[in-house]
Amino acid sequence: MSTTVTFVTPKAPAPPGQPDISYAPDRDKWQARAARRLKEGNLPIALPEGFPAQLTGDLVWEGETIADTYDWTYVLSAEQLDEVDKALKHFKGLGLSLGYLTAETFPLPNLHAELRRLSAELHDGHGFFVIRGLRVDDYSREENIIIYAGISAHIAAQRGRQDHKYNGQKADVVLSHIKDLTWSQNNGMIGSPAYTTDKQVFHTDSGDIVSLFALETSAAGGASKLASTWRVYNEIAATRPDLIHTLSQSWDMEDQHRGVGLANWFTASRFEKTDKQYVERPLLFHFPATESTPERVALQYGRRYFVGFGALPRSASIPPITEAQAEALDTIHFLGEKYCVNTDFQKGDMQYINNLGIFHARDGFTDTSEKRLWLRDPENAWQTPEVLRYRWEQLYEGVTPEGQVFPLEPFIRSAGNKGR
Repeated sequence: MSTTVTFVTPKAPAPPGQPDISYAPDRDKWQARAARRLKEGNLPIALPEGFPAQLTGDLVWEGETIADTYDWTYVLSAEQLDEVDKALKHFKGLGLSLGYLTAETFPLPNLHAELRRLSAELHDGHGFFVIRGLRVDDYSREENIIIYAGISAHIAAQRGRQDHKYNGQKADVVLSHIKDLTWSQNNGMIGSPAYTTDKQVFHTDSGDIVSLFALETSAAGGASKLASTWRVYNEIAATRPDLIHTLSQSWDMEDQHRGVGLANWFTASRFEKTDKQYVERPLLFHFPATESTPERVALQYGRRYFVGFGALPRSASIPPITEAQAEALDTIHFLGEKYCVNTDFQKGDMQYINNLGIFHARDGFTDTSEKRLWLRDPENAWQTPEVLRYRWEQLYEGVTPEGQVFPLEPFIRSAGNKGR
């Protein structure tokens, strides 16, 4: 069993009127709030119109039993590793910048079909997998990043923009680092647990696919936990349909880029101050079945945007969340803990998850070094929730090969930086 490091980052101050809830989930407070609200009564007993009583399919799984029916680890063979090495040499021989990494410039003629099958598994199957076996110690840091982005290009062709500037200059930053930076001179600017040793509670990232690449793993802690949104939905729908109403209704969420066109990305993005400090949108989305797709439910949320973290508390200019929303946030988290699986993330592993159908967490750790990509596979992608189309455009549109930046050293992204 992994060792969980307790929270070390000071609690972010709460805005006026905020319920008693913080980034660190408190089971006792959750249960007390739930009991109080149930006693008060007057809660909806039917699901919102159109929402399913239960979802079915491979994406409905529980951590305790999923290994009985699904092997999520794809171990590269010696022949496949040799093919990866040849692809690396081929790309380096082209003399191109890393933004030009594609399935064509990083050719994997034999492995390609398996990677396309794994993409289908992400979108139509269990929603996650791990690629294992890369010999990371045989390569430089830049070569490992080339391999990571090259393999990923066969799974999902589009890389998402994770920041709009690097070293003070305009850039399409498509690779970020998950690493403890509290030792740095900028530690007072950290507003995201991704740059601390603290536990990252359950959440989703931005975009369709979130991928992590472990160049090193933690000496203690750092377990990667994944939970099925559909399994958690089924539990809430069966026991607390009122919370499905809460999750599918409008929330005031800190997000400063709604309505910003691509032409204004650099001057009025979510990473810079604008007049509008928040958007109103649901956290839970329902998509009825079509002729080509099954009925689906998608989740998009980050707890810290509603309760704050570290140097970035929730702004007092944003209305406080409600008691119902506080209970919903805790319910998602603790059901995620109940039904999650630990993917046993190892050195050299590349993990890919469907960011609309899976939500994830990470235990506290002593130290680690992971790289992250936000990806999209246009061929297999789920429908994007209408109210999030602007965000998807900011992530995936206008990202050019020559503008892409793959930082080799860790840095604090603007979205988690008080000094943004």
